[in-house]
Amino acid sequence: MPSTTPPPAPGAAVATAATGVVASPVATAVTTSPAGAAAAGAADAAVRRVLAAYFDGLHHGDTAVLAGVFHPEAVYATASEGTLLRLTMPEYFPVVAAREPPAARREARRDLVVSVEFAGPVTALARVECSMGPRRYTDFLTLLLLDGRWQVIAKVFHFETRPAEGE
Repeated sequence: MPSTTPPPAPGAAVATAATGVVASPVATAVTTSPAGAAAAGAADAAVRRVLAAYFDGLHHGDTAVLAGVFHPEAVYATASEGTLLRLTMPEYFPVVAAREPPAARREARRDLVVSVEFAGPVTALARVECSMGPRRYTDFLTLLLLDGRWQVIAKVFHFETRPAEGE
């Protein structure tokens, strides 16, 4: 049952619950039954809470928060630098712990939920964007409802490095 929250009025701005960042509206599918819409709305809200925790964990470099977001067997992958980089969670979390988090640098939060789509009652795909330092990331996060909670099972992403100010 593909579903997300009902779309806003055409041209309306949308603030994400996670960040308050204003984004352009995204077209979404709506279920046909009120019961289905309520269940879909609850699933959408639960996924967006996981995404908010994801952004918080990245911004603060908090691997404990990220461990609550990612399934222990999740995959982290990118090819932004021309070769495949694939990490497991035991490989990824030390990378996060070793870097200075954006919050410590007093970086403004620039994170956004672009879209959330459901392939069924236990499978979702979120497209999110965030920035850390000079890099702007677009993440595709695949989530599964396992053991009663939504968890990221795969993070596949692309990043671009912005030029330093004045360049």
